[in-house]
Amino acid sequence: MGQDPNIMNGPLSGYRIVDLTTVVLGPYATRILGDMGADVVKVEPPEGDMLREIGPRKSPGMAPIHLALGSSKRSVVLDLKRPRARDALMRLVSGADAFVHSMRPGAISRLGLTYDELRGLRPDIVYCGACGFGSGGPYAGRPAYDDLIQGMCGIADLMGRVTGGPPRYAPTIVADKTVGLFVANVVLAALLHRERTGEGQEIEVPMFETMVSYVMVEHLWERAVHPDDGALGYVRMLAPNRRPFRTRDGYMCMLAYTDRHWKAFFELAGCPERSADPRFAHISGRTDNVAELYAVAEELLGERTTAEWLADLEKAEIPAGPVNTLEDLLADPHLAGQDLIRRVDHPSEDETLQIGPPARFSRSPAAVRRPAPLLGEHTVEVLREAGLDEAGIDALLQDGAALQP
Repeated sequence: MGQDPNIMNGPLSGYRIVDLTTVVLGPYATRILGDMGADVVKVEPPEGDMLREIGPRKSPGMAPIHLALGSSKRSVVLDLKRPRARDALMRLVSGADAFVHSMRPGAISRLGLTYDELRGLRPDIVYCGACGFGSGGPYAGRPAYDDLIQGMCGIADLMGRVTGGPPRYAPTIVADKTVGLFVANVVLAALLHRERTGEGQEIEVPMFETMVSYVMVEHLWERAVHPDDGALGYVRMLAPNRRPFRTRDGYMCMLAYTDRHWKAFFELAGCPERSADPRFAHISGRTDNVAELYAVAEELLGERTTAEWLADLEKAEIPAGPVNTLEDLLADPHLAGQDLIRRVDHPSEDETLQIGPPARFSRSPAAVRRPAPLLGEHTVEVLREAGLDEAGIDALLQDGAALQP
């Protein structure tokens, strides 16, 4: 499969995934699968995935997000508008377990890479297409990126409501990455189905629908039981004081949640009688009066320093923590103990920072299997594995249908 035998022990070792995804959504999904041992062959156009050129870089095409999302993969460059390159891709697909793409239906159809065409080569192929909108609705075929989906699924409006300002996007690529997690999940489920039945299948993962299902878990709220006239929006999420609490010398996070938590908190704050207040004694009352509850907590937490509160809250086993900056994360002692953020020597980029897989497997560990590749770094290697002879590979390279560094 083209991998070092010393790292062929991940839970997906032995599986090959042909990856035609770009930007963040699909590459995040396939990075997860690659970390779990799958041989992910990322097929790129001659110009490469656009993320290769976004941000500071030491070498062309090796920008920060590519260093993150390109890890645990091999890069093959094929110009799929050329017949020779498409034929080479078909050779790759015939030996693959899964095919993942993030093209709109019209684009993938024009390339002749639909599910019906690929299952003719590999009947049990797991075929997953990530798109903006599902094929059954009036938005099908429209282009979509993270900001658009954040706005359409309600996140931007919710951000504006809680900040008291205009709608705004969350300052992380939340739609792409959430849907990417979903893509990884459904590919794994389909591979498991194939193991049990021998059947491949086609999967469609639309961004809009996925993010609406994500947001509405809690925000469907009263409509779940009163479909016609119930209020939308989980009141705790929308409470104006649901934010890091100000202490005497800064800010902290505290989420007393259970009855025991709040009783212990009020005792620590020197006002145990508040736990008997019918507004705060039980979770139903706290939910109905969450704005008042958080206002009381904000007032009490402001009387002591962050360090004093964190020490006492930890003893009482009430969830609490600091408000970290991005810089704080790089020095966080727990993350250091978990070896999550590592200094790694890269073949072309010298020393880099790498975020490792957060999940721990006792028998088949996840790991960063490979450094992020140069554009086309593995073109020749992978084409040889697919059974192309040297003359055929040379013809692809000379024709410009394939590229290597």
